[in-house]
Amino acid sequence: MPPALSGPLPPSIPDSQLGLSASELAILRQHQQIALASSSSTSHTTANSVSTRGRGHVRGSASTSRAASAASSNVGGGGGRLLLDAGSLAVLGRHFEGLMGAIGGRIDSLTAQTSASTISQSNRAATSIAAADAEIARFREILRQIDELETEFDKVRHIRDIVKSFRARVEGLERRVDGRAPPSHHGSSKGRGTIRR
Repeated sequence: MPPALSGPLPPSIPDSQLGLSASELAILRQHQQIALASSSSTSHTTANSVSTRGRGHVRGSASTSRAASAASSNVGGGGGRLLLDAGSLAVLGRHFEGLMGAIGGRIDSLTAQTSASTISQSNRAATSIAAADAEIARFREILRQIDELETEFDKVRHIRDIVKSFRARVEGLERRVDGRAPPSHHGSSKGRGTIRR
């Protein structure tokens, strides 16, 4: 279970507090850097086309750029932190969803190859022992790859679930903070919350 959040929102927390294994931490650090760097690159590429829609988009691009820079600095410096702004968590969540889809597709492809290999073995039962041994070795290698990918899938899903949990908590705290804001600032705070999400 991730640690409870209370009081003012910190910009990030040590990812070592998330209850992840060492290999899951390595995945989180690698893909947080990739996801935020990719989001930052996309924001810079489209900045001119969205600049006429309001300063909120500009602030969002700058925020994502700063988040990517912070993630890169954390990973490069040997530390690891989970960024706790809603925008960064949303980007990271979408990245892990895509990653799980890619791994799932690879598992499906290998499963299809396994079926084809099984059929091939049945059809070639009369072939030489050497050819049969080669096909069995290939079959075992495919099964090994499937096992590795399923393990990777479970790790990514665990990390994705933690990211989603933090995002829900952060957004809930933001809504509570917006609800306690003075009336004169209530509208602007609510607007900023909408832009971040």
